[in-house]
Amino acid sequence: MQDFIQWIQMNLGLTATVQTNIFTSAIVILLLIVTRRIVLIFVNRKTQDIGIRYRWRKTTSYITFGLAVLIVGSVWFRGFQSLTTYLGLVSAGIAIALQTPLVNLAGWFFIIWRRPFIVGDRIEIGTVRGDVIDQRIFMFSLMEIGNWVDAEQSTGRVIHVPNGKVFSEPLANYTDGFQYIWNEIPVLITFESNWQKAKEILFEVAGNRGEEFTDSAERQIKQAASKMMIYLNKLTPIVYTTVKDHGVMLTMRYLCNPRRRRGSEQEIWEDILTAFGDCPDIDFAYPTQRHYLNHIEGKEEARAKAESR
Repeated sequence: MQDFIQWIQMNLGLTATVQTNIFTSAIVILLLIVTRRIVLIFVNRKTQDIGIRYRWRKTTSYITFGLAVLIVGSVWFRGFQSLTTYLGLVSAGIAIALQTPLVNLAGWFFIIWRRPFIVGDRIEIGTVRGDVIDQRIFMFSLMEIGNWVDAEQSTGRVIHVPNGKVFSEPLANYTDGFQYIWNEIPVLITFESNWQKAKEILFEVAGNRGEEFTDSAERQIKQAASKMMIYLNKLTPIVYTTVKDHGVMLTMRYLCNPRRRRGSEQEIWEDILTAFGDCPDIDFAYPTQRHYLNHIEGKEEARAKAESR
């Protein structure tokens, strides 16, 4: 063994101390990797839950990396007076040479500490929306929704976002605390339609489809109110009336699960089409042109006088 060490020193220029440090570092890294693999095998045998497996995989990865840096660093920098000096020098070098990665690292600490989102949440950060599918030290990954796809359904693309964006971009969480969103469906009918009857139909349709979320939403609001100042007095579906250029606008507003927005709209529109199809006094409005003779078609007391020729 001594001859082998001397041969390496003569041919590669590595001193006995350097060779010892390399060997020790390799053993430490190997032991940490093997230990992590054993822990993950044990966890995988105990549970089939993908979320639990993911959290164990990420946690053991962070712990293994941190221990490797500390132990290997102390092996190579024994000449310093203390480990604190070593860490101070490393931190100063990182701060100067790696400013952007340092911001991303700080963003990772913020995400782990404050938990503005976790894996599985649906979020919007800046102009990007999606479901969080992975978190790493320097970035997190989203399964993109929206963009060219309607109703915020998945596009199939994975978007990688630097962790530092949490400090510079607005962040919206669809599912944290209050797990429902308000969705609105505008229904435009002609001026000649029986809008009161149409509004009653829409109330009934919205109630049938939206009431199932009301009780659950009330419970979640009470839980969220203990952490944040949230006021939502009316959670039941409602229909608003507005007049537009081409007719009477009846806007349905109801609670829905963010991931079922498109499905709920489809169910509601099918109910509306079926109900309006059975009503001869209700018709959808759309941009058209027609001649309106007020002195003939207008209300009797509001008709203009016909011009005499």
